[in-house]
Amino acid sequence: MLIKRDEIKNLVDKIHKEGKTVVCTNGCFDILHAGHVRYLQKTKSFADYCIVLLNSDKSVRSIKGPSRPVNNENDRAEILSALRYVDYVVLFDEDSPRNLLDDIKPDVYTKGADYNMETLPEADIMKKNGTRVEFIEFVQGKSTTNIINKVNGE
Repeated sequence: MLIKRDEIKNLVDKIHKEGKTVVCTNGCFDILHAGHVRYLQKTKSFADYCIVLLNSDKSVRSIKGPSRPVNNENDRAEILSALRYVDYVVLFDEDSPRNLLDDIKPDVYTKGADYNMETLPEADIMKKNGTRVEFIEFVQGKSTTNIINKVNGE
């Protein structure tokens, strides 16, 4: 379910008051593929609720360039919300979800295994808030860029 940014902190506070846990992850999730699904399945395994912090169209363009995203933010949010591993989706405009993560203070944060605590941009926020970080291995050969290249005959 897509939830407004200004509502997510209250929701997470309510979840925590019920004694439940929250895991967050973030990304563009532009063209959803099996690698994304497996990543989100593993993410959900770490907590009672899984919240995906989704880069807005503006944010994706800033990171990936003017030809992206392929799918707009509302379509990407709807597709993610339909997955049983995703409980909530929140859009953010910045390049990094640092501020949002600092507001939410999840119990667990997942990121792809191409990062580690030394290279994770949000590491200081995670340490400050006592959030456990889990790095998830990617599925070889599964990426949005690979799909786009294949469609373009590259």
